[in-house]
Amino acid sequence: MLPDKDGPGVGGGHSSPEGEDPSVSLLRKYLRLRTVHPEPDYDAALRFLDQIAEELELPIKKIEVCPGRVVSIMTWEGTEPTLKSILLNSHTDVVPVYQEHWKYDAFSAFKDAQGNIYARGSQDMKSVTIQYIQAVRRLKAVGWKPARTVHLMYVPDEEVGGHKGMETFVTHPEFQKLNIGFALDEGLANPGEAFTVFYGERNPWWITIHCPGSPGHGSRFVENTAAEKLRHIINSFLDFREKEKHRLNTSECFTLGDVTTVNMTMVKGGVAYNVIPADMDVSFDLRIPPTVNLQEFEEQIKQWCQEAGEGVTYQFAQKHMNQNVTSTDVNDPWWSAFSAACKSLNMTLVKEIFPAATDSRFIRALGIPAIGFSPMNRTPILLHDHNEYLNEQVFLKGVGVYERLIPALTNVPALPGEA
Repeated sequence: MLPDKDGPGVGGGHSSPEGEDPSVSLLRKYLRLRTVHPEPDYDAALRFLDQIAEELELPIKKIEVCPGRVVSIMTWEGTEPTLKSILLNSHTDVVPVYQEHWKYDAFSAFKDAQGNIYARGSQDMKSVTIQYIQAVRRLKAVGWKPARTVHLMYVPDEEVGGHKGMETFVTHPEFQKLNIGFALDEGLANPGEAFTVFYGERNPWWITIHCPGSPGHGSRFVENTAAEKLRHIINSFLDFREKEKHRLNTSECFTLGDVTTVNMTMVKGGVAYNVIPADMDVSFDLRIPPTVNLQEFEEQIKQWCQEAGEGVTYQFAQKHMNQNVTSTDVNDPWWSAFSAACKSLNMTLVKEIFPAATDSRFIRALGIPAIGFSPMNRTPILLHDHNEYLNEQVFLKGVGVYERLIPALTNVPALPGEA
């Protein structure tokens, strides 16, 4: 550790509480910024990142991808800048909180006697942002230089689907210019000794099934009602849900990312107690692993609709079709470098498909390998939960992990097709 080299300012030791590591003080400062939906204070994050870039003596570029939605990129140019670069990606936004369920103010970054830092974003994913920054700070302090260029990217709106963030930015000429060869993004905590590494994601499908039927008075047995069709649809989806749940619970090999989850999230219909409605809608959140044939799965949905009755249709609010996964083959140069660096720190890695969705999916869809990784072991998974916290010692060890990973990845020799 190089606290004496940090210097004053945002990341320096001069403003740290007595005895607190400057990296922890910097994390707590960042956690106090209210970049929370529905109205994230992105300007506060941009000011914070400007100051960091100044301290690290790195150029920072800002691209407004949508009105009020800015992607910031700090670039540490490598000694071989024609080679493909390494991306360290993180998002600046956090999900809302129900303050009445928290022990402490969710934006106070309160640290208890055990060193647990309670704050929204402590796991997802402001800690990783600061770990990247502090690892770069330490590497620069000892005069180390990367061979491949390193980009530290900070994106908005990941928590609301990334439409005005990463999804739009990957189509932007400025993204192409980054010349990315490999990306790191967020993962999940692991309650045990191991560290979880994510090499792919399930595809989110948000679907609404529309069930039309014969209306009528509530006192009669009307044939062909919307409700009967709705019941058939609900049964089809939830029966399938039970089968997938059973597969997960009876196989020791499966994790949540290996099965399809189905959850009924909205039901609409009806105008009065005594009026049989002319139509009813039901919506589902589906998360489909990369092993499933998506065309066949949609055919199954069509069949359920046909079986439910005449005129039943469906519409997607979201339908991700890309099933690219990142290689974790021992001979893959990126995975080899990543896993060897972790092994050198005696870390046990567990490879999984990410059960939800991150910005990695937009990067993988371009054919760029990406690993989801948050170095947080011995930590309960609390992202989006009440009382989200991260222990300061786990956080500091994570800085050391990136201090090892960044050199390992930037020193991957020129690959076929690279200059």
